[in-house]
Amino acid sequence: MREPEIDYKAVFQALPGAVALLTPQLFFTDVNKEWLLIVGRSREHVIGSYMPDDYVDRPSHPNAAVARNIEESLRRVSETGRAETMELQRFEPEGIPEATAARPGTAEAHYWSITNIPVLDADGRVALLLHRVEEVTELIQARVVALSLQEAMLPAPRPAGRHPVAVRYRPAVGTLEVGGDWYDLVDLPGDRLGVAVGDVVGHGLSAASVMGQLRSALSAASRSSVGPAQALDILELYAHSVAGAGNTTVANAFVDWNTHIITYSSAGHLPPVLLRNNGTVEFLDQATDPPLGACLDHGTRPQATTPFTEGASLVLYTDGLVERRREDIDTGLDRLADSLARHCGTDAEALADALLADLFPSTGNRDDTSLVIVPL
Repeated sequence: MREPEIDYKAVFQALPGAVALLTPQLFFTDVNKEWLLIVGRSREHVIGSYMPDDYVDRPSHPNAAVARNIEESLRRVSETGRAETMELQRFEPEGIPEATAARPGTAEAHYWSITNIPVLDADGRVALLLHRVEEVTELIQARVVALSLQEAMLPAPRPAGRHPVAVRYRPAVGTLEVGGDWYDLVDLPGDRLGVAVGDVVGHGLSAASVMGQLRSALSAASRSSVGPAQALDILELYAHSVAGAGNTTVANAFVDWNTHIITYSSAGHLPPVLLRNNGTVEFLDQATDPPLGACLDHGTRPQATTPFTEGASLVLYTDGLVERRREDIDTGLDRLADSLARHCGTDAEALADALLADLFPSTGNRDDTSLVIVPL
């Protein structure tokens, strides 16, 4: 059977997203129609031009820095022969007036996701550079809305008082959607505090909405329950009526300063940690059950207690603090325990900052993270 002839020029024009081809010396050799549309330029103006000349006459313009970032990435790809996906780049609209005119109502900044890919010749040398640009402005705007919604639904840090608590929430870097992580603090009768963290499956506005519903429900349940397990039982019943709540994980603990007892229960969540004042670390893992909705016929959730002495700290967190790709979770938990032991005796706010500094990779956290530290 005769193989069909392929019109590669037509394929190039039909590629999804905005695509340009450059020589290793960074001269434009071809672009598709979407690339011309997104940058607001004519084909005659682009083909044969030298990419680093962009904004050469306006070096102080915000877009000049972006052009330099793109140039540096392309040169690295040309030298190494390895593809590179850049961090999101922000373009100011006044720098691309034709694009603004072609797309009315887009006066705000544009956000681009950029990938640079080497095209090798028969000898394995870089012959061309494929430069792909995808506009993600709408996704960025949706992320801002979701973050605002998420922050509005999370409780404000507790004011300094008898039992000040340090809280941290960090959205993931390098992603366009927020996650469903949350924390909650509930004042209970008798010098007690309810503290919880949870993680909803999924991302975006829907996850943030589910997070808000579950957090509010658990907050109310904790106020009317004799212990954290009963509160999770009530939350389990409520979660069956909330679309997207299935497989949510939650760790819930009640701290009683009168009896110096922590009572805790977990629905599939990573264990809270008790940092004792002598530097020893205890993972509270004796009352763990499946996540919400994971069992069709579920009985009463387990509950456990542990004593504490003054000067200890209770730490609750979501998986973004300890989980890393291609790494066993125990490695992350060991890293957490080591960091806690090294910073024993530090006040709650400083301890929270130290944990984030120690445990987040240099490139930033790849998953949303909630962290609560209760000084005991």
